[in-house]
Amino acid sequence: MSETSIFIPQEAIRTKRDGGVVSDADITRFVAGITDGGVTEGQIAAFAMAVFFNGMTPEEGAALTIAMRDSGDVIDWAKYGFDKDAPITDKHSTGGVGDKVSLMLAPIVAACGGLVPMISGRGLGHTGGTLDKLEAIPGFDPYPSIDRLADVVKSVGCSIIGQTGRLAPADKRFYGIRDVTATVESVPLITASILSKKLSAGLGSLVMDVKFGNGAFMDSADKARTLAKNIVRVAKAANTPTNVLVTDMNQVLGRTAGNAIEMIETVDFLRNPTGADKRLLEITLDLAAHMLAISGACTSVSEARMKAEEALSSGKAAEIFGRMVSAQGGPPDFMEKYSNYLLLAPVAKVIQAKKNGYVSAMETRDIGMSVVALGGGRTDPAQKINHSVGLADVCQIGDKVTVGDRLATVYAASENEADAAIAAFQKYVTIADTCPEVGPVTCDIIEG
Repeated sequence: MSETSIFIPQEAIRTKRDGGVVSDADITRFVAGITDGGVTEGQIAAFAMAVFFNGMTPEEGAALTIAMRDSGDVIDWAKYGFDKDAPITDKHSTGGVGDKVSLMLAPIVAACGGLVPMISGRGLGHTGGTLDKLEAIPGFDPYPSIDRLADVVKSVGCSIIGQTGRLAPADKRFYGIRDVTATVESVPLITASILSKKLSAGLGSLVMDVKFGNGAFMDSADKARTLAKNIVRVAKAANTPTNVLVTDMNQVLGRTAGNAIEMIETVDFLRNPTGADKRLLEITLDLAAHMLAISGACTSVSEARMKAEEALSSGKAAEIFGRMVSAQGGPPDFMEKYSNYLLLAPVAKVIQAKKNGYVSAMETRDIGMSVVALGGGRTDPAQKINHSVGLADVCQIGDKVTVGDRLATVYAASENEADAAIAAFQKYVTIADTCPEVGPVTCDIIEG
């Protein structure tokens, strides 16, 4: 179909249904129809299913990504006084339990000269959302205007915000239809959904954290690598250099799962990195190093890693995080008095080990859903969450325990909810007689 001919959506669907390649022009017009309603829900569902079964070429994926990116506002940083070669970069994670990495990563990268306009999301299913964690801070505004976003990035170096209706609106409608037609798991559509939102921020580069395991949407490392390679190919075709780290999500990341409780771990991490959970520290520094190197803020990953470690240990990253919180409406003394602002639920109970041995496995997704059951996540998109509930002091695979030792601490709104969470957690954690082998948290790196 030529660019000048009348666009008929079902012809694009037919082409993809039969395994053909849809032209850039038809993909662009199909996405325009998603945005303005010119393409029906049935046609969108049919197209998604055709892609689910037949895939897309990198060029088709790039055309879909760019069209969805351009369906709304795309930030032009030059209009806000930024140099055309400014190291504007971001990171995206496919999500997991206890994944608060973005919160410490953005200020670390900013402390080393990167510029980070980070667009983040809310919790999805069993996974926690960066915005939900930040909203545990009184007054924090996750939806500033683009002008305000630019001001904060310019003055602080980083800003973490949510996706507004003006950024990649086609993706919002497309995803909603995919969600109810069993086509969410399509690798090309996942790729376009992620990249269209991220690239609407006018990025010069991107680093992805694609997780695998029983706490991730990709259950195996091979599936995660397939997605990672596709993201790199499509991002390259869209002229955005992208590296992807494939990381393990077979256990809670860090020692907390919740909202306020993860914010507390974040502040403790930034203020006292020597006491940070080792896996959490490792993945954060790995991602920071790649963001700084691919953005051009540092000349190599090794140099970037050293600078990131220094920014963290010197307290500069903590200072920048505090400034970002204040700039987006949070308390100016947040970093000094965070325990006054991050309130935890009134019922706190220790979850005890029932046998001697080593923590050998955990059902990470189920642990995430237990936090949702406490009220720390949503079963309905419109539901309000309880930021004060969650899990602290969470054990890690390889920990040696004896009967009565702490596996975690639950914070709940009531005794009954706490007792239910305790019973669930004890069921979801396996204690064995022998110590398991624990692999690295970063398992592969796909460079673009």
